[in-house]
Amino acid sequence: MIKLFVPGRLCLFGEHTDWAGHYRTMNADIEPGAAIVTGIEQGIYAEVEKSSMFEVKCSFLNESGENADFSCRMDEQELKRVARSKNFFCYCAGVASYMLEWYKVGGVSIDITDMTLPMKSGLSSSAAICVLVARAFNLLYNLNLNTMGEMNIAYVGELRTSSRCGRLDQACAFGVKPSLMKFDGDEIEVQTLNVKKPLYWVFADLCGKKNTIKILADLNKAYPFASNEREQKLHDALGRHNQDIINRAIKFMAEGEIERLGMLMTETEKVFDEQVAPLCPEELRAPKLKAVLADEHIKDLTYGGKGVGSHGDGSVQFLAKDADCQQQLVDYLKAEGMPAYSLTINPVHTVRKAIIPVAGFGTRLYPATRCQKKDFFPIPCPDGMVRPVILILLEELVQSGIEEICLVLGSEEERQLYTDFFERPLTQEHLSKLNAECQEYENRILDIGKRLRYVYQTEKRGFGHAVYQAAHFAGNEPVLLMLGDTLSRSTSNKPCALQLIEAYERYNRLILGLYPVPVSTVSHFGIMSGVWEDKDERIMHVHAFVEKPKASYAEEFLGVKNKQGDKEYCSVFGQYILTPEVFAQLEADIAAADAEGDMTKEIGLTEALEAVRKRSGMIGFRLKGLRYDMGNQGALINTITEFSQKTIEDNGKKA
Repeated sequence: MIKLFVPGRLCLFGEHTDWAGHYRTMNADIEPGAAIVTGIEQGIYAEVEKSSMFEVKCSFLNESGENADFSCRMDEQELKRVARSKNFFCYCAGVASYMLEWYKVGGVSIDITDMTLPMKSGLSSSAAICVLVARAFNLLYNLNLNTMGEMNIAYVGELRTSSRCGRLDQACAFGVKPSLMKFDGDEIEVQTLNVKKPLYWVFADLCGKKNTIKILADLNKAYPFASNEREQKLHDALGRHNQDIINRAIKFMAEGEIERLGMLMTETEKVFDEQVAPLCPEELRAPKLKAVLADEHIKDLTYGGKGVGSHGDGSVQFLAKDADCQQQLVDYLKAEGMPAYSLTINPVHTVRKAIIPVAGFGTRLYPATRCQKKDFFPIPCPDGMVRPVILILLEELVQSGIEEICLVLGSEEERQLYTDFFERPLTQEHLSKLNAECQEYENRILDIGKRLRYVYQTEKRGFGHAVYQAAHFAGNEPVLLMLGDTLSRSTSNKPCALQLIEAYERYNRLILGLYPVPVSTVSHFGIMSGVWEDKDERIMHVHAFVEKPKASYAEEFLGVKNKQGDKEYCSVFGQYILTPEVFAQLEADIAAADAEGDMTKEIGLTEALEAVRKRSGMIGFRLKGLRYDMGNQGALINTITEFSQKTIEDNGKKA
C-alpha cells in the first residue's frame, strides 16, 4: 500500500495562456504562453494498492448525496463509457482507460481518505484526481514515468471525459511549490521558481455564477488569427504583455519584493479588464469580483489581488501583507459568506553551511599518507599555482556563497595541521620572499580559516558515522557535503557547488550531484537510477540508490536511458545537499547498531540516503563540470595530469 497526496493548483499569473500558446501550431506569430502556477495546501489524500478491478472508495459523499464508492472491471470499453458519463468518477475512469490502453496494466484500488480541496472553485480538483490516478498506476506498476509524464497522462485522461481542461491545470503534479510553465504549440516546459521571502496568499470562492465554457468559447474565437482590433488586444494581453508580467513576477519573487508583487497582481487584473474582458462581457463583467477587489478593509490587509482561473465571478486571490493579515483576511471573507483558504509559500533555506569529512587514513596512498594527509597533497592548478586539495575544495565553497565549513577530522591532534595552514600567518621573512600577488593570496587563505569549524570522529564506524559528527553543526538547515578526496572543475561560469545549491533551492529536497561513469567502474561508486524530469537530462527523479553495485547488477537494474536510447550509469559526483531528515536517519541507524551492542558496524551514508529517498524522494542533478578522484594511485596521477590544464573537455566539447 502506498500513501499519496496531490494538491489542487492555483494560477498566480498567466491564466488562459496555455490554450493561447497552443495556437502557435497554426500561427507562429503568436507569442508562447507562460504562467506561474503553484500547488496549494489543500488537496486529495489516498491510499493505493494493486487490485484485480479498478476501484475508488471515498469516505465523503458526492454531490447527489450518494456514497462515493465505485468499482469497474479493467475493461477498456467499459472504462471509456464511464469516462463519457458525468458522474463523480468519470475523471478516474478516463485516466484508467488510457493506462490500460497504452501500458496494459492491471487494476488499482484507490481509497480516498480525505479531501480538503474545494470543488469547482478554479483550483483544478478534477486535474488533481486525474494526477492521483496516473501516479497510482505509475508507482504500483513501476512504469518509470517522470512528473511530466504523469501530468500528460492526467491531461489526456481528463480529455476522455466531457471536461475541457487546460494544460496548466495538471500543474498540481509538481507539488506545493511555484512553477513557471511555458506553452509553445505542443511543447510544454516546467521550471521551479525561487522564492526569497514568505508569500502569504489567500484565495476564496466568491459563490457567484460564471459560465467557463462560454468564456473559453468567446475568447477562442479570436484565435489563431486576430480579425479586428479587440482580438489583437487579446493576443497582446495573453502574449507580449503577459510575458512582461511573468518576467517581473519571477524577479519580484526571487528578490523578495513582496509589495511590488502585490501591485503587479492589481496591474494584471487591470490589463485583463481592459484587453480580455471585452470579448466576453456578459461573463467577465464580474461585479462580485470587482466589489471584493475594491473593498477598503481588504485593501488594508493586502498588497494586491486578482481573479482566479478563467476569471468572472468564480474565485479571487490576494497577497496578504503578513501572516496576521492573512488570517484576518480569511476570517473576514468567511464572515462575508465566501469560503476562504490560506496558502503560505515559504522560501527554501539558502544553503550556507558545508561539511568536508577528512578523517580517513588514506591507506590506498600509503606510504605517502604516513607523513602527509591526503587532503594536503599538492595539485597543480590552471592558474599556475600549486594548491593542496583541501584549499581547492574550500575555495570552491567560498565562491559558492558558503559561510561556515565544518571539517570532520580523525583526531584532535590533526587539528594542528589546519591551524598551521589556515590560521597562522607566515613569518615576515617568508612573506617578503613572495611576489605581490602571492602576498595578497596569503590574506585569502587566512580569511578562509575564519570560516572553519572542527569536529572529530574518534571511532572509525563508517562514512555515515563521520558525517553524523557534524549534525550539531548542521542544525536544522540544509548543508552541502563535499567529499575530501574529490575535486571538480566547472565547465560553466558557476562552480559546481553553486550549481547544486541553486538546484536545491528550486526543488527543496535531498539532492545529489550525478556523474556518468562506464559500467565497468560502477563497483567503485554509489550509483543512482531513475527517470529524467527534463528534456536536457539534467534532473533525475531517483528511484534507487545502491552503494558500489556489481557491474552485472547495474546493467540489469540501474541503467538510465538517454535520448539516444543508450543506457547511462550515474554515480555520485562527490557533492550532496543533505536535509535535516538525513541526520535524523543517521542518528536512528547509529542508535539501532548501539542497541544491538555492535559497536563495530559501519554506518553507511548511502543506506541512510536511500531510506530518506523512500520516504521523501531524492533528486539527482547532472552538474556542468568534471570530477577528479584522489582515492588511489591511478586516480591521483590522472588528477595531477589533467586538473592543471587550462582547457578541459566536457562530453567531448572543449570548455
